[in-house]
Amino acid sequence: MRSDGEATRIRILDAARTEFARYGLAGARVDRIAGEARASKERLYAYFGDKRSLFATVLALNLQETADLIPRDARDLSGFVGAMFDHAEEHPEHLRMLDWARLEENPDLLPRVPCGRPGPTSDAVLRAQEAGVVDPAWNPDDLLILLFSLATAWAQSPEALFTGAADPDPDSRGRRRNAAVAAACRILEPRSGR
Repeated sequence: MRSDGEATRIRILDAARTEFARYGLAGARVDRIAGEARASKERLYAYFGDKRSLFATVLALNLQETADLIPRDARDLSGFVGAMFDHAEEHPEHLRMLDWARLEENPDLLPRVPCGRPGPTSDAVLRAQEAGVVDPAWNPDDLLILLFSLATAWAQSPEALFTGAADPDPDSRGRRRNAAVAAACRILEPRSGR
């Protein structure tokens, strides 16, 4: 059983996730977060210091959760794309938080002890390239960014703003996921003659 203090802290984090995803750091209001969490502003400040620190904590928590859910096997980068696609569709607030953090242009918002980027490491991709599983023509860092972008393309597209999460076509999510994975397979396939 959680202590009252831990339960309050969790409620604050949950409320902050919603508030920051919706309004960003600049637009979020501590009084709304505290009200939604059924906590005092003083308690919020005691746990997290200030609004910026709370934002950074939520961002780190989102990144850690994403990293924990996404496979790290560099020999299955198309599986990484599929899992990242699913995560982006199921947790669009995580991508919105990253967008807000980018807009702030403040490196202090990033986790101080990085959990690592979701998915495989650059070194693991390099080993997969050396084993002939992944096209060696790619720079591993560039490839991972490209695959992440491919996996999140539909969640980040302007169309998502207009159609919303509930697409009337029940097959569209599967079709889009399959397209992302197929595109990843084409990108990853080792080419002969290079």
